[in-house]
Amino acid sequence: MLETNRLRLRKMTIDDVNAIMLIFSDPEVMKSFGGDPFDRKQTEGWVNRNLDHQRQYGYGLFSVILKSDETLVGDCGLEHMEVDGRAEVEIGYDFRSDYWGQGLATEAASAVRDFALIELGLPRVISLIRPDNVASRRVAEKIGMVKEKDIMRGGQTYWIYSLSSATT
Repeated sequence: MLETNRLRLRKMTIDDVNAIMLIFSDPEVMKSFGGDPFDRKQTEGWVNRNLDHQRQYGYGLFSVILKSDETLVGDCGLEHMEVDGRAEVEIGYDFRSDYWGQGLATEAASAVRDFALIELGLPRVISLIRPDNVASRRVAEKIGMVKEKDIMRGGQTYWIYSLSSATT
């Protein structure tokens, strides 16, 4: 578990599906993915994929809990993936739209960045961000990431933002 001033980041569980649905069933949130809102089955599949990742690597996306009232407001964490033929670890974050604009994603992503680079000793982390997702770009920049390059993935253009442990 990770903690910040306002947030607790804990391992996601299958019991989080209902709260996670509030994120992925929101059309505003799904604009950043370029997809349609998730139904319950899709949300369960998404949570189960993250739980499989947690089992395989010992971590994944954390459920982000607001300390003040114990509300699950988002997810933020690490995901192993292949990007342009290279093994990478991505910092990802998704938050309920009714909690946007409060700095919560930046606060959570900063904690995950430190966890990845300091506690886990990873040499580098990335974030894949669609060019039109200005809020995600700002979060990446605020935690010290810089735009590295454009890539195509799944028929979509993404910008790779990166940060290496040598620059922290």
